[in-house]
Amino acid sequence: MDFNLMEKLAVFKSVDEIIQLDEEIRPGEVRFMEELCESLRFEKAMLREARRVDAAQALAVLKTMPDPQKQALAKILNKAANSDGVVDEQEIRFIFRIFSAAGIEVEI
Repeated sequence: MDFNLMEKLAVFKSVDEIIQLDEEIRPGEVRFMEELCESLRFEKAMLREARRVDAAQALAVLKTMPDPQKQALAKILNKAANSDGVVDEQEIRFIFRIFSAAGIEVEI
C-alpha cells in the first residue's frame, strides 16, 4: 500500500502511540516498527518527526485517506497491538478511537 509522506507520518504517529500505551517497548514491537519502516519505505530517522506530529493533525490526515489506505491502516494497527504478544483493553479502546475519529469502518 502506498502512502504519501503526511499519511506515513500520521500512520507512524498512531502506531507509536499504541506501542507506547503500556509505557514499555518490547522486542516484538521494535521488530514490527523496523518491518513497517521497511515495507512503507519510511526512514527510521523520520520516527522522531512522526512523534512531533500533533495527534489531532494526524487524525485529520487519516480521515482524508481513501478507503483502501484506511483498511491498510486498520490492519497495521491490529498488527502493532499484537506485536508484543499481548493485546490489552487499553490498546483496543485506543484503536477504536482512531477508527472512529478517522471514519474507518473495519471490514471483517
